[in-house]
Amino acid sequence: MSELTKKDQQQLADLGISKDKMMRYLDIFEEGIPFSEVRSAANINNGIEAFSDEQLIDFARRYDSDSSLDVVKFTPASGAATRMFKAMHQLMEKANTFEKFKNLLTKENYSGLRKMANHLEDLPFYEELINSIENTEDLNQHEKAYQAFEMMLSEKGLALDALPKGLIPFHNYNKTTASAFEEHFYEAAAYTSKEGKAKLHFTISEEHQTKFETAFEEMKNRISEETGVEFEVSFSFQKKATDTLAVDLQNQAFRLENGQLLFRPGGHGALIENLNDVDADIIFIKNIDNISHRNNLESNAFFKKALAGFLLEVQEQSFGYIKALQDNPTKEVLDKAAAFLQNKLNVDQDLQDAEKMISRLHKPIRICGMVKNEGEPGGGPYWMVNGKGNTSLQIVEKSQIDLKNSEQANILTDATHFNPVDLVCSVRDYQGKKFDLLNYVNPNRGFITEKSLDGKALKALELPGLWNGAMEYWNTLFVEVPSSTFCPVKSVSDLLKPLHLEGIEKS
Repeated sequence: MSELTKKDQQQLADLGISKDKMMRYLDIFEEGIPFSEVRSAANINNGIEAFSDEQLIDFARRYDSDSSLDVVKFTPASGAATRMFKAMHQLMEKANTFEKFKNLLTKENYSGLRKMANHLEDLPFYEELINSIENTEDLNQHEKAYQAFEMMLSEKGLALDALPKGLIPFHNYNKTTASAFEEHFYEAAAYTSKEGKAKLHFTISEEHQTKFETAFEEMKNRISEETGVEFEVSFSFQKKATDTLAVDLQNQAFRLENGQLLFRPGGHGALIENLNDVDADIIFIKNIDNISHRNNLESNAFFKKALAGFLLEVQEQSFGYIKALQDNPTKEVLDKAAAFLQNKLNVDQDLQDAEKMISRLHKPIRICGMVKNEGEPGGGPYWMVNGKGNTSLQIVEKSQIDLKNSEQANILTDATHFNPVDLVCSVRDYQGKKFDLLNYVNPNRGFITEKSLDGKALKALELPGLWNGAMEYWNTLFVEVPSSTFCPVKSVSDLLKPLHLEGIEKS
């Protein structure tokens, strides 16, 4: 690109983005991002641990027994509800009359909304919704649904799509509703509280901060009285310095009408910066919309505790080997450390050098829950060639795999499990010092997507995903957990699934 103007330089300074970083973005667009090379899917006994009930109970007890742990629940919650209501918006834009609405509902692509139209009364916000509609007693079910859909979106009604997703009512308890945000406090009380206190951190959009803070003030005393737990809550925003440059289709910097360079949010991978600011013994990571009805709370809490107990075991062994390799690297110690690296941490190299072993052990650790693949979109567990030429366990998105390569495409079909974003992390070293998580990112695992702005095509860059390239050089272990621990709300119709209505998964 041509030389930066003074306005460009000031814009970069305001964002906290260096010229070198911006030029690197341009290089990435020009060079493209290579596909990830997967060697095989990770399955049970081949990268995914499947523990017995007795083992899980032992892990959970281990975690519970340590009251001194500093624990934080880290929840990405910056998403707006717009996508939840995307299909409904499309439907209502086409259905400007009731007859069109009724006909469109029969189409296959509106099956979720068709179910909702027939089961409005099961929505958690039904009472508030129905109160916004006049003369409902004179309406049949589809007429009521037509007006209900309008009221969900209208500023005169509930305007749900204008809310952050975390503040939308997800569940109903005897006509009292609870938002996703509220439900995470009950979860925190169930499995992150230590000595009567629970810490939660939410990454949110800055524009929604007041709404979240107000919601917390309104509910904190009530939930504390119910659970006997005090809550410490913090919020952060995606940092402007993680915004990425957009380009046109010729890979030239995209400029707005006023001449400014266009920078866009870098995606959830930018949150590695936020996570890096959190210092704790254990950090649980779970998305804001993956929260089931409270009837399932005890079961979910048990599996979270079990994952954390397993993490503590792996961490203790890792620290022990580091100290032994430093103090007295006998052949016996070397052999045991090598076996631990290969059999427990899935390191594919035959290491016999103490310094190299220490280097492989001296990393953040993440335990990732994996559920059986039942057709949900998203990343899965694979053995992948990482950025340093070694084969390691990684969460890989479908878009990262070259589906035109038949060998790679066949590996994709071998996957039996799915990543529900259910992570438990250790971010301190054996001396208690926090790792700088930015040192364990593979910067070459981003995503290039095509977008448009004001009718002009552009290309956007997403940073390496938080649980993908942003954690590529961590020590990673996968553990099978039940599908009942995974119940995201991607569309508003997902609120009618059993895990949201009753907290019970039905066959």
